Amino acid sequence: MARIKQLSKNLINQIAAGEVIERPASVVKELVENSIDAGATKVSIDITNDCRDIRIADNGSGIHPDDIMLAFSKHATSKLPENEDLYDIHTFGFRGEALASIISIAKVTCTTRTKDFENGTKVKCQDSEVTQTQTGCAIGTIMEVKDLFYDLPVRLKFLKSSNTEFSYIQEVTQSIALSHPEVSVELKKYGKTILKTTGQNNLTQTIKEVYSSDVTNNLKEVYKTDELSGLKISGFVSTPDYTRSSKKSYHTYINSRSVKCPVFQKAIDTVYRTLMASNKYPFVVLNLEIPTHDVDVNVHPTKKEVRYKNPNQIFNFIYTAIQGGLANYKENSNIKSFSAPNNNPEPISQSFSPIVQMPRPQEEIFIDKESDTVYLPQNIMDEMENNPLKTKPTTDFSKQSSQQQMFEVESPIEEDADKIIGQYHNTYILIETENGLEIVDQHIAEERYNYEKLQNDTNIVSQILFVSDVIEISASEAEIIKENQEKFEHFGYGIEFLSEKEIIFRKIPQILAKVSPKEILADILQNIEGDIDNLEEQILKTTACKASVKANTPLSIWQMQEIIKKWRTTKMPYTCPHGRPISHTINHKELAAFFQRTK
Repeated sequence: MARIKQLSKNLINQIAAGEVIERPASVVKELVENSIDAGATKVSIDITNDCRDIRIADNGSGIHPDDIMLAFSKHATSKLPENEDLYDIHTFGFRGEALASIISIAKVTCTTRTKDFENGTKVKCQDSEVTQTQTGCAIGTIMEVKDLFYDLPVRLKFLKSSNTEFSYIQEVTQSIALSHPEVSVELKKYGKTILKTTGQNNLTQTIKEVYSSDVTNNLKEVYKTDELSGLKISGFVSTPDYTRSSKKSYHTYINSRSVKCPVFQKAIDTVYRTLMASNKYPFVVLNLEIPTHDVDVNVHPTKKEVRYKNPNQIFNFIYTAIQGGLANYKENSNIKSFSAPNNNPEPISQSFSPIVQMPRPQEEIFIDKESDTVYLPQNIMDEMENNPLKTKPTTDFSKQSSQQQMFEVESPIEEDADKIIGQYHNTYILIETENGLEIVDQHIAEERYNYEKLQNDTNIVSQILFVSDVIEISASEAEIIKENQEKFEHFGYGIEFLSEKEIIFRKIPQILAKVSPKEILADILQNIEGDIDNLEEQILKTTACKASVKANTPLSIWQMQEIIKKWRTTKMPYTCPHGRPISHTINHKELAAFFQRTK
C-alpha cells in the first residue's frame, strides 16, 4: 500500500464540488439562491459557451469588502451566526460550500458592492486562489463563471448536449421563479431572453409568465392552515381534466425551498388516484410552511431532501388541503408569494377533514430511498381504500384552534344558468351556459354523482333477489370473494357459495336492480388485476358505472336536467372515477371566431 499523504486544498475542493455542483444548472441554482438570500428583487442570468459560461447579476445587499476573501473559503457563511441555528434555518444556503466548490472547477470573477461604500470590490478566483481589487459598480453582486469544469475533463465529458444542459438550467430557473413571485427573474441564452417574470408578488401572474394562461385557467387554489402545529400550505393544483404526461410538473416546496419529497408526492398521487387516468399527472405548485425545528434540510449537500419530525401528520395535512381545493372548498386567502410576509389574520384551521384518520405516532411512514417509494401505515391505507375521497365535517376542531372558518362551496356554474339545448348522438348533453356551449357525457356525469353518493352512504339500500343466475368462478376468484365478503356486504352485495366454484347473489345494491349480477362481478374481478388491496375501490367504481345511464340512450329533457342537476352537486365534477373528462366547453369567442363574427 502506498504511503498516506495530505490532499491539496484545490483537490479537496474539487472532490467536495462533485456533491454540490453536478452540472451547470447546479451553479445557477446555488448562485441565484445566494442572490435571493441577499434580498435581491431582480436577478438576471445569462448563459453562453454551451452552458459553461454563466453570468448572474442581482440588486441584493452585496458582500462587505472585508468578508469577500472569506466568502470563497470552505465552510464560511453569513447564514449561521450560532451553532444552534443549524436547526433553525430560514435561508437557502447555510453550508458555506457552494462558492468554494465553484472556484475549484471554474474561473470566477465576482464584482460586488454594499450600500455603505461608494466603490465596489472585484475578486478573481482560479484554482481556488483568490485576488482582490477595488472597482466601481452598482449596489449588488455580479458573479461571472467561465470555463466550467475546465480542469476536470472527465466531468466535462459527461455533460449532455448544450440544449439538454440549458433545459436543466431552465427548469431550475422556473422552479425558483415560482417559489419567489416577488423576485423578477430573467434568463437569457446568448443575450436572448428565454424567460422573464415581473416580480409582482402574485403567484398566478408568475405561473402565467413561466408557462401560459392556459395553465392558470385550469388551476384550483389550495390554502390551509393549522394554528396548533404551525403548518400552512398554499399554492395551486390543476383540475383533474387538465393533465401532464410526467411528474416534472410537480413543483413542491418546503418553506419556499424546492424539494424532492416522497411524502409530498405520495399525498398528491393519493388524491388524484381516482380522478385521473393512469400515467397522467396534475400540474402542481405548492409550498408547505413548517416550523424549522420540525423539518431537517441538512440531509444532503444539494438540500433537495428533507426529513420530517412527524411525516404522518405532514402527509395528512397535504392530502386534506389538496382534496379541499379540488372539492371547491377554500379559506379566505390571497396567494401572492410563498415567501412574502403573512398579512393574513391569525391562522385558521379548516373545518373539514378526510375520513382518513391520523396514523398513530408509533406507526411511522417508511420511505425506500432507492425507489423513492412511500409505504404508509396499514390503518391509513385501509381507510383510503375504503373511502378514497370521502370527506365529513369535523365536530371537534375547536379543541385544536381558537378560530375556525367554515368552507363555502363554490359551484362551478350556477344551476339557474343551465339551459339544456338537447342531446347529441344519444350520448352527450348540450348545455347553453354563460361561458359558451358545454358538452357533457351523460354516462360519465351520472357515474361521478353515483360514485360520490355511494361513498357517502353509510347504509346502502339493497334489492333482494329471489332468483339469481348461478355464476361459475375460478379458485383464485373464490378465495378473493371469501376473504372479502364483508366488503361486498358493505356495498350492498349478498353473495352465497353453492359450491367451491359456484356462487349466487342473494342481494345487490338497489340502484343496480336492472343489471345482471354476473356482469357486475365479472367487471369487479377483472378490474382488480391482481391488486387485491383495491378491491373496495373497484366495487365502488363498478357499482357507480353499472348504475349510470349508458351511452346511446335517448333521454327526455327532464331526464337530462336531472343528470346535470345531480352532477353539479358533486365535489369533483371534473372526471369520472376512472379519470375520463366529463365535460368540454366551447366558449363564445371560439365559436364567434370560427364563424368570423368579430362583433
